[in-house]
Amino acid sequence: MKGKFGVPAIIAQRESRSYIGENMSESTARIDGIIGPPSIGLSDSLNTRWHKAALQILLVIVLFHWAEHIVQAYQAFVLHWPRSMSMGILGMYYPWLMKTEVLHYGFALVMLIGLWVLRKGFTGTSHTWWMVAFWIQFWHHFEHFILFYQAQTHHFRFGGKVPTSIGQIWIPRIELHLIYNALVFIPMVVAMYYHVYPPAGETVKATCSCAHHHDPVKSAA
Repeated sequence: MKGKFGVPAIIAQRESRSYIGENMSESTARIDGIIGPPSIGLSDSLNTRWHKAALQILLVIVLFHWAEHIVQAYQAFVLHWPRSMSMGILGMYYPWLMKTEVLHYGFALVMLIGLWVLRKGFTGTSHTWWMVAFWIQFWHHFEHFILFYQAQTHHFRFGGKVPTSIGQIWIPRIELHLIYNALVFIPMVVAMYYHVYPPAGETVKATCSCAHHHDPVKSAA
């Protein structure tokens, strides 16, 4: 009777439960070791461990966009080509990219998305300058969307016989978009500088490994 229902039986049941519990804990630890810690989302990764690489990729795209506009200006102002034939680098080989407005609308859209997605990696002064660049690019993108829409529908606005944006009412297109790109690029560079070299006394730490002499933080702001 005592073996079945007495104190020895109760002790045996407790030991059995303890053994099972220990085995389950060991199994869970092994599974966690194989799977690893829970992964963070793409947005958080882009603003923490991948922020530096993502910024470098975005900067390459921006510089290539600059090259397109500089070559276009060189063709128009130095070589004295007709403005309609001054199509930049890719436009010389693939004129349809310019005639359909796909090329520069694509650049504007990618830059806008990049500025928005990577904003969380910036803090303090750098974040302020980065958002200035974003909002200017938002308008720049809107101007390109107007051009893109007109090129697809052939419904030209503002009295033009070709796609015409709002800013072109006052400033010719080549000059206008050089200005737009400069207005976006300058605060973007300032933001990157303050991101890499934060001002002294800035209390909010960056969430990535871009900044010099900072304590690494694991999660995005």
